[in-house]
Formats: sequence, structure tokens, C-alpha cells
Amino acid sequence: MNQLKNIQIKTILFHVLFWIGVWFFYYYFFSYNSDVKIYIIWFSSALLPLTMATTYFVNYYLIPRYLLTKSYFKFALYSFYTLVFSSYLIVLVLYACLIIFLQFNVSIIPPMSKNFLFILILVYLIVGIVSFVSLLNHNFKTASWNKELQNKILETQLQMKEQELYYLKQQIHPHFLFNTLNTIYGFALKQSKQTPDIILKLSNLLDYILYHVNKPKVSLKEEVLHIKEYIELERIRFQDSLKVNFSTDNIDEDIQIAPMLLIPFVENAFKHGNLHEGFLKVDIEIRIKEDKLSFSIKNTVQDTDEEKNNSGIGLKNSIKRLELNYPVDYILKNEIRGNWYIVELTISNLKKKGNE
Repeated sequence: MNQLKNIQIKTILFHVLFWIGVWFFYYYFFSYNSDVKIYIIWFSSALLPLTMATTYFVNYYLIPRYLLTKSYFKFALYSFYTLVFSSYLIVLVLYACLIIFLQFNVSIIPPMSKNFLFILILVYLIVGIVSFVSLLNHNFKTASWNKELQNKILETQLQMKEQELYYLKQQIHPHFLFNTLNTIYGFALKQSKQTPDIILKLSNLLDYILYHVNKPKVSLKEEVLHIKEYIELERIRFQDSLKVNFSTDNIDEDIQIAPMLLIPFVENAFKHGNLHEGFLKVDIEIRIKEDKLSFSIKNTVQDTDEEKNNSGIGLKNSIKRLELNYPVDYILKNEIRGNWYIVELTISNLKKKGNE
């Protein structure tokens, strides 16, 4: 409240000082080659409120109501009316001062106040300067407001993106845990000796999820390591009915991707894959060329299982996360080829994305 009051006081003070300056400008202009001080003082004083009224009318009424709203015809029309009316008032002021202070003695009138056209130009010079500054100020405020609004929109979009990413990541947790805990539950019912080993591997994966999934990027090498952990869990579950071929390049530590981005594709292969010739076969290949990741995974399915392989929370979330993290840098393809369901993912500009 006090800040607003201080701004108002400063604005009023600025206006007062400005119009005092205009008065001295009039006095200096009209006193050129003239010693009739009383006439010059009163004529400048009478002309000042007329100039103020015209200036405020143009700047606080005509410009905001017609010019800024692009009603150009009305603005031109009312500006013409203002010019005519102000000209009439200037003539009245000129003759009033001439009669009262000079007894209509035209010979001693200051030379700069004899010409009506010069006086009109002088008045509208002030109006024009103030209007020009006012329009510049308006354009500056509009540009600042638009920039601020754009920044707020971008900030809101960024927050929404972050919230959506967080929501999608949080969905991965229960989805992944549900599948793995089902496996542990099955082995616990059988009182299998492998149950502690499964729990240990699960704890490693949980450590990865809890401490890395909320990071914007993680090392691809670490993501591959935990894919292997997940595969080991599935080996225990499928026993001798699983054949996995996992091929990967040597991966540099500086190659980074969004966390838990590839694991849902692997999980999907085990969840929706079918035995073929007595085995569930899963082939995984990860290749890095410069800053491009090529990831492919295929699993055996029945011929009619395309729709089933395309469903699932984990896979849908991965697609959404790809759109949010790599909107123009990823290509995802999936198809049924014979008894294989194949997913191929390519992500370009990994180093650039990793530095953002």
C-alpha cells in the first residue's frame, strides 16, 4: 500500500515539474524580442491549462479508447474536433490577453505571440511529444507484459511437463513392483530356496528406482546394469523355459538417458511374451554410435498377440515419457514378424539432451 502511495506521489510530482517546465518554455519563447513581461506571464499562464487539458484528453481518452483499439476513423474524427475546439480556445486566450493587458494595442504585442499558427504548433508540439512518450511507454509495458506472460506460460508448461513426468515415473513403481512381488509370492508359496536371491535382486532394483528415478537423467550404463538385474529375476521365474540373448556395446559413463526408460520395454517382453517351441525367447540389443542410441528387443508371441503386446501401463508410460523427454529425437517402431514381437527404439542427440 505504501509502495503504491509512493508511486502515486512520484507521478504527481513528475507531472507538476513537467508542466512548470512547459510554462518556462512558453515564457522563454514568447519573451523573444519583447519587454512586455506582464502580458507574457499571463499569456503563458492562460495557455498552459489549455495545453494541459488538450494533452490529457488526447493521452487519456482519445489514444486509449480509439487509437489503441484500432478505431482509426473515430480517432481521426475526434482528433479533428479537438483541434478545432482547442484552436477556438487559443484565439479566445489570445484576444482576451490582448484586450486586458495591452488595450488592443497590437503594435506592442510580443512578436512570437502574434501568429496564431505558431501558437497552435507550439501547443500541439507539447501534445505530440507527450503522446509520443506515452505511446512508447505503452509499447514498452505491453512488450514487458507479453514477455512476462510468455515466461509464465513457459514456466507453467515446464511445471506441467515435470509433474507429468513425475506422475509417469510414479506409475512405473507400482507397476514394476506388482509384477516382481507376484514372482516372489509364487516362489514363497513353493518355499523355494531361490526366494532370498530374488529378494536381494529386487532390493537392488528398488535402490535404483528410489534413488535414481527422480533424476532427470541417469547413466545409460547404469540403466543397462539394472536391465540385467531384471533379466536375472526373470530367469529365476521362468527357470529352464527362458532363452535370453542380451547384446550391448561398451557404453561410456557420459552417455545419459531418462531413468527407467528401457526397463518397461524389457518388462513388457516378459509379461506379454509366449512360449514358442517350449521356450520364451527374448533378444535384446543396445548399440551406441556417436550420440545415437539404437535399442531393439523382440520376444516370441502367438500370431494374434499384437494388440496384447501394444497394451500395458508400462509401455504406454514409456511412450509418453519419450514424447516429453525426446519429442523430436526419437523413433519408435513395433511390429509382429512371424512369431516375434519386435520393438525398435532410436534416440538421437543423446549428448545434447544429457547436458540440458
